[in-house]
Amino acid sequence: MTLLPIILSGGSGTRLWPLSRETYPKQLLALTGTATLLQETALRLGGLEGALQVSSPGVVCNVECRFITAEQLQTVGKPASFILLEPFGRNTAPALTLAALQAHRDGSDPVMLVMPADHVIGDVPAFHAAVQRGLAAAADGAMLTFGIVPTRAETGYGYLRYGDEQADGSRQLAAFVEKPDLETARRYLDSGEYLWNSGLFMMRASVWLKAIAHFDPAMATACTAAFEAASRDIDFIRIDPIAFAACPSDSIDYAVMEKLAAAPELGIPARIVPLDANWSDVGAWDALWDVLDKDAAGNATRGHTLLEGSTGSLVFAGSRLVAGVGLDNIIVVETADAVLVADKSRTQDVKKIVARLKAEGHTLTDTHRKVHRPWGWYDSIDAGDRFQVKRIVVKPGASLSLQMHHHRAEHWVVVSGTAEITNGDKVLLLSENESTYIPLGHVHRLSNPGKMPLEIIEVQSGSYLGEDDIVRFEDTYGRAPADG
Repeated sequence: MTLLPIILSGGSGTRLWPLSRETYPKQLLALTGTATLLQETALRLGGLEGALQVSSPGVVCNVECRFITAEQLQTVGKPASFILLEPFGRNTAPALTLAALQAHRDGSDPVMLVMPADHVIGDVPAFHAAVQRGLAAAADGAMLTFGIVPTRAETGYGYLRYGDEQADGSRQLAAFVEKPDLETARRYLDSGEYLWNSGLFMMRASVWLKAIAHFDPAMATACTAAFEAASRDIDFIRIDPIAFAACPSDSIDYAVMEKLAAAPELGIPARIVPLDANWSDVGAWDALWDVLDKDAAGNATRGHTLLEGSTGSLVFAGSRLVAGVGLDNIIVVETADAVLVADKSRTQDVKKIVARLKAEGHTLTDTHRKVHRPWGWYDSIDAGDRFQVKRIVVKPGASLSLQMHHHRAEHWVVVSGTAEITNGDKVLLLSENESTYIPLGHVHRLSNPGKMPLEIIEVQSGSYLGEDDIVRFEDTYGRAPADG
């Protein structure tokens, strides 16, 4: 049997702002260890193989995150078998439909294990056991969801009510239940008949395609048209935006799973596999505090921090020392360009701050000061009227596009490494402490021909310094002018 992991990596993680941004969302961050949540998701199936053939993961993500997603998976030795690029988000049901079409395109029909990229599972062997327990049912045509054994009366999750136990240890899926109020959640917990809805699923590709065509034919039609009109872009599959625009937006739960138990005529059994594996969807800062190691006073810290007389708090320092005195159940998150301070019981309201920033036109919800590119990264360390200063790091062997600017000139100083610079009709090799000037309107390119990272300081000056003032003539990565 072939198991194909499908990683859904399209979320923006607004409740984890300011660390999570739209172009660098929470799944790309190392929140609980040295690996990012995306990397942990891909690594989670290691050791499961045995007699089972586990394929390289398939990924669905947005266009802006494509290069860093591919790089992070390559870094941990789990390169994607395919990366589907959504032109815009339409929730999880269309994302899974596109992945199923890709998995089934040559007549193959693997069992798909569908995993959001931003979950934490502390007990991986328990997760493996749950997957193994549901494999036979999924291979035989059932559609499975994994229900988390609840540890408290939680109002932030949907619930699953289960029915009779099956021979393989799974349960019949009796009903999906919306997020309850506290009294109802306590009643669910006391009954012992409910599990949290995890957002983890398992089924054959053909089974999902059959179900979505039955329950939402408009979605099935739009996804099929968008997939068939997709184009190849280096190692990525770009879904056609025009056809995909006609696709309804809906979740796997609403589009199919909630309706499945009441549609026996479809012939797709609905099953639940209980999962008790220290699971968290890390949906907000208080949820991250839950899963992190804590000191004797219940404080969880990351980065350069110093606490005095503080209890039950999370302090996250990204770029400098953060000191706290007398904090009690407080969240403090510091990045280079924003600081969040919140009561731990109000972390769900961070999304309201993000909404206000968006409404006011701030870019702080979109990008960090440090911006990752396929060739490396840059950090905008200072800016003012008619100037901007960037620290730029280029990977060994990488190259920026051959480009020109209409409104700015640039001064480059090499800090370390070797720079190969195209400047008009000249090609220069510069070493540490050497510099060059790129006049306004000159065609230019920066490359790193060496085996070590190249670091430069760039000073831009001119009437307009936006990232969209780029005319590209050649680009290794197939990017449009404003595509970074």
